[in-house]
Amino acid sequence: QAQLLESGGGSVQSGGSLRLSCATAAFGHPNYYMGWFRQVSEKEREGVASINSDGETFYEDSVKGRFTISVDNDKSLLFLEMNNLQPEDAAMYYCAAGRWFKVHGDALKASVYTHWGRGTQVTVSP
Repeated sequence: QAQLLESGGGSVQSGGSLRLSCATAAFGHPNYYMGWFRQVSEKEREGVASINSDGETFYEDSVKGRFTISVDNDKSLLFLEMNNLQPEDAAMYYCAAGRWFKVHGDALKASVYTHWGRGTQVTVSP
């Protein structure tokens, strides 16, 4: 499948902020879900946040109030604003996209997304 491209990862101290970006032009479907997932080592890839073409957003409980997902459709960019980062947020972060009818009802489930980036690393020191 076409590749998405993440950027913006890095290293911050606890309480710091980062903004992740994802170029989504390779996906190209007007009715979509787009999301951010994270993975630590061999653990299961976890859904962090998702947004659909209706503007609805979905968040994993531990990031509610700290992370914000947004999209710039004109520029084909997906963002994840992460504030008050904690060591447990450290992971490889991946952006993903899928067609609306395939993802609806499973917005934070990695297996229903069809297009993925290669990831960007986020490190948070205590």
